[in-house]
Amino acid sequence: MSSGRTPGLPHVDAVTPAVLVLPGPVSRGETPRLCDEARALLEATRAGVIVCDVGGLGPPGLAVVDLLARLELTARRVGGRIRLRDPDPALHALLDLVGLRFETEGQVEQREPPLRVEEAVEPGDPAV
Repeated sequence: MSSGRTPGLPHVDAVTPAVLVLPGPVSRGETPRLCDEARALLEATRAGVIVCDVGGLGPPGLAVVDLLARLELTARRVGGRIRLRDPDPALHALLDLVGLRFETEGQVEQREPPLRVEEAVEPGDPAV
């Protein structure tokens, strides 16, 4: 008696996030389809994080902001989140302008202190 073997390496698949490539330019009509793809990726991989490759989106606009906000909402509804890969600096500026914060690949998470950072104490600083 033998059981079927699942493809891939389980220990790698469990920690490797799913990647959703967002083609550009994006229109509002594509948002529901992309949200469905994001939901399906999260449910299929159970990774908890979807990496959204936004490098090919082109110039950012409100349609891109709307798409990313809806993707994040979709991911949170199924217990996950999204992380951006290769965002344009103008996209960062636009997201900051509208008050949306997204984790970016290679960025240290806010709740974790950066590695090898030492605080300097200036003479005359009060002890805490």
